[in-house]
Amino acid sequence: MLKGVIDPEIGINIVDLGLVSEVESKADVNIITMTLTTPGCPMHSSISTWVENVIGHFEPEKKVVINLVSEPLWTPDKMTREARQQLGM
Repeated sequence: MLKGVIDPEIGINIVDLGLVSEVESKADVNIITMTLTTPGCPMHSSISTWVENVIGHFEPEKKVVINLVSEPLWTPDKMTREARQQLGM
């Protein structure tokens, strides 16, 4: 589901970019731990809202919690091979 959330500045989904580090599903809550490509990313609010909407649509009875972490910092080596290919790397 999270592959449907596209980073608007890069144009690649947040999973292939390596932004999602953990997804935890409990009885009443889904917890998504993720980072952004840069600290203070101006799109953080939009991306978080998109993640909440995608997960909330799948399991509307559960609360969605987004943990935005800044450590470890995101680096291009976290991207999948597919993402690197899309970016011509």
